[in-house]
Amino acid sequence: RFIACPRLALAVQRCLRAGHGPQPVMIDCGPGPGVLTRTLLNAGIRVVAVENNLAFLPNLQSLENSLDGQLKVIYGDFLRLDPLVTGRMKPPAMCSDKLFETMGVAAVPWRADVPVKVFWILPQRKERSTLWRLLFALYECSSIYKYGRVELNIFISEKEYKVLTAKPGEGRAYQALSVLWQVGCEIQLLLMKPWSSFITNSKNGGLAIPKCVRLPNDHLCLVRLTPRKNLFTAGLKPTNSSTFIFIVKQCFAKPRSRLSDRLNSWSFGNGSKILRALGIPKSAESCHLYPEDYRRLFKVLQNSNMFTDTWFHNEAMENIRNMN
Repeated sequence: RFIACPRLALAVQRCLRAGHGPQPVMIDCGPGPGVLTRTLLNAGIRVVAVENNLAFLPNLQSLENSLDGQLKVIYGDFLRLDPLVTGRMKPPAMCSDKLFETMGVAAVPWRADVPVKVFWILPQRKERSTLWRLLFALYECSSIYKYGRVELNIFISEKEYKVLTAKPGEGRAYQALSVLWQVGCEIQLLLMKPWSSFITNSKNGGLAIPKCVRLPNDHLCLVRLTPRKNLFTAGLKPTNSSTFIFIVKQCFAKPRSRLSDRLNSWSFGNGSKILRALGIPKSAESCHLYPEDYRRLFKVLQNSNMFTDTWFHNEAMENIRNMN
């Protein structure tokens, strides 16, 4: 895992300490030796440290005991939060309900203020799959998002940041992941640091920098993902969000194909009619539409009879299960 050095921890703390007044609880995922944890505590932030490495727990628990409730240490793995298993859950796997109960944080309405902030350096080997899992939880209001608009402050590779913020015309960087995260969240770049700014607790002490040919990847980026208050409006709901995800993923399966052809495969002969109603050219390709265009397209499709067939719903749900 990557660990922030003291100088970097101070820079991160300044980014996370936004505004004045009471701050939401900060979940520090995988704090390790607690370098960042201490800077957050010094800034007056209430911290819940979720650590899965038993070697780091004694020092964190000692710090917890020296404070008056400002720090709570939990043995758990945020990467294994709410696993799709039945029966008793074995630590460090953990359940979000138990986590929030331990923190003493109750669920709030979606349009309320952010109830909890999360800081996390995403594991590089599971970066893409973790982004997808978080995305599903966001749209379904499951896991941590059952408690409201939880704000993520995550370090991700530069190449994945480029994907999350890509727009039409940016080649292969513009993907289904780009559309879905931009529709779901406000995305803000807080900090960009070269890989050398981080230390690692791996045995060889080296940095395993992922190679990327098509996109720049010389930095780790601290990105803030704040769920939009108006996400569940204009026909989009947690109960039909899996269909929206499926539509976007299917359109980007062949991003250079005509969107009208994709729509015709779902509802014979209606593709051009739907695009005309939205003011989208008949020749438009899937990669030409902006995220807000997909939002408008979904609203029109929801008001049509296109999704009444059982086959479509079953295919969407099977796709979601496979991704999870």
